[in-house]
Amino acid sequence: MANVFTNIGDWVGERAPGLAPFYRKHMSEYYAPKNFNLWYYFGVLAIVVLVNQILTGIFLTMNYNPSAAGAFDSVQYIMRDVEWGWLIRYMHSTGASLFFVVVFLHMFRGLMYGSYKKPREMVWLLGMLIFLVLMAEAFMGYVLPWGNMSFWGAKVIISLFGTIPVIGNTLVEWIMGDFLPADSTLNRFFALHVIALPIVLLLLVVLHIFALHEVGSNNPDGVDIKHGPKGNRWDANKPADGVPFHPYYTVHDLVGIGFLLMIAAFIIFFAPTFGGWFLEHDNSIMANNLVTPAEIKPVWYFTPFYAIVRMVPSLFGTAVWGVLAMFGAIAVLFFMPWFDRGQVRSIRYRGTGYKVALGLFVVAFLGLGAVGTGITAELIPKLFGNVDLTTWENLFGRLMTIIYFGFFPFLWAYTHFGWEKTKPVPERVTGHD
Repeated sequence: MANVFTNIGDWVGERAPGLAPFYRKHMSEYYAPKNFNLWYYFGVLAIVVLVNQILTGIFLTMNYNPSAAGAFDSVQYIMRDVEWGWLIRYMHSTGASLFFVVVFLHMFRGLMYGSYKKPREMVWLLGMLIFLVLMAEAFMGYVLPWGNMSFWGAKVIISLFGTIPVIGNTLVEWIMGDFLPADSTLNRFFALHVIALPIVLLLLVVLHIFALHEVGSNNPDGVDIKHGPKGNRWDANKPADGVPFHPYYTVHDLVGIGFLLMIAAFIIFFAPTFGGWFLEHDNSIMANNLVTPAEIKPVWYFTPFYAIVRMVPSLFGTAVWGVLAMFGAIAVLFFMPWFDRGQVRSIRYRGTGYKVALGLFVVAFLGLGAVGTGITAELIPKLFGNVDLTTWENLFGRLMTIIYFGFFPFLWAYTHFGWEKTKPVPERVTGHD
């Protein structure tokens, strides 16, 4: 067998001589730090979920009808009549939510360990572009089942563009292709969701990985792996404290992949709707422009940003400020490499102020999610009794919004004026033999 693989490798190498150097650069000779921890699983897990979404999406498109008259029925046909169609659909819907779970955790790891700092600014920017495209992809996919919540969610979200002065109403009609979400909306969203955005997403993922491999991976200590004999006595030119990505981390990542697949399998077979979080109950009803759901809200991964729209008050007779704040909540993340002027990357060695600020930032993000999903509307009466729900919810939501946006100017001032008192950073990565 060894000779067979060698002969195949030689045959391929003669006809595609660039493949072997490419493989070595990105796999067997790409050295990653030895001290990766649990947080470093989520990058590869995002790739696994992306592959799942593409493969299951291909099978779903084979039986989907992108029209207002046939979309909902085609989804029901997939669920009830196509052999194993229910499994493919649940794999796709569960994968959509798990995609955002692993991406949010992946982004949080970048904030914790300073993976956006020099020389990895381009890696961070490409990652944020992936996040932006992923949100657009998820929104368009959310509309395609043409359930009642899909219809009204699309109408509400697209109508936000109507707050733009002068061109707002024209822009809304241009996006929908009609006065209400209809055939034109479904057709263009289907084309973008199935063809255009996946191509852009795959391109950005490849560029993200290539940019990472040009500058090397960060690690929990936030220090670069050193060159020298210590740690690699057999070759002084190889990085100390680093190991080849393949086979060490390819095998290592199989543990995380297996764990994710077990969680996904449990959800798919025992709780595919996840209590209405992954698949809303209102989406089991066909879209009807005469029947409004009791509460219109986006799917859970959009709720923090949707809550910001609600919490920013209308000024000068227009709600455009809330829409700008929603997009600003995403755009401001692009500038993290320039907001943070500190020299220390990892949270392990950063000052107390940064740790507290990052903790409050996470609390604010989760709090806004609670406002957007309606959890606070249920909890406030239970905690405080018969109170003015709208006033209390607005107070809480606006406090969370202030904390969210306040994180960025605080971080700039905290690091720019030298207020941060950091701990000594080790010369080499720690936590290895």
